[in-house]
Amino acid sequence: MARLRAAAITAVFFIVTLLLMPVQWLFLKLRLPAARSFPHFYHRLVAGLFGIHITVVGKKVSGEGVLLVANHTSWADIIIFSAVAPISFVAKSEVARWPFFGTLARLQRTVFVERARRTTTGETRDAIRDRLLEGDALVLFPEGTSHTGNTVLPFKSALLGAAEARLANGHYVKVQPVSAAFTGLHGLPMGRENRPYFAWYGDMEMLPHLWEALLAGPLDVVVQFHEPFSLDMMDRKELARRAEDVVRAGQAHAIAGRS
Repeated sequence: MARLRAAAITAVFFIVTLLLMPVQWLFLKLRLPAARSFPHFYHRLVAGLFGIHITVVGKKVSGEGVLLVANHTSWADIIIFSAVAPISFVAKSEVARWPFFGTLARLQRTVFVERARRTTTGETRDAIRDRLLEGDALVLFPEGTSHTGNTVLPFKSALLGAAEARLANGHYVKVQPVSAAFTGLHGLPMGRENRPYFAWYGDMEMLPHLWEALLAGPLDVVVQFHEPFSLDMMDRKELARRAEDVVRAGQAHAIAGRS
């Protein structure tokens, strides 16, 4: 039964995605406002299809550009965060070259970062800054990689260069920590031994891992928006450290059922 369910979900996912991709492409081509909101609608649909039940605590900064800094566990993070709010992502440049999923990333207006080339650092920072000044919400994973989902890795302050963007009023853009925790499986509390079904890291291949996750069953997730910071309050290293502490505590509290 689990395999039949997973096969049906996979088939519907690819059919629906292939049908909706040209719609988003048209929105982008015509530069319509819907290009920002349509991926949110799409990922809410996918979250429901995959059985990802999301509980949201707190609120995202609205009415201005915001850099959302979050812990990173899996490919599922893209679905989860985008299902919660209209956002785009900052991702490593390799993602743009992935078959199929790279196209989805480009359609969501992802900002791609060439981490191995220092000469492009300024260009990338400027691209992120411009998007923030346009009022976009961008999700950045300062850990720099995904992992088991049982803890939070140190945040790299170098990846927070976009936090140095200034608004028209002279203040820095807001940086809002966001924690995500995989808390339940089939409606029951999820133990550490079950998170690898959904945590995607190391040399795991995408499609086999997706299949195993669908076989594992419905997933419960808690996403918490914490109070924002900015460089008006501290320097970049302090901002990275404080955001890391907040996200780590938020994830730990959610896993323990204390959000």
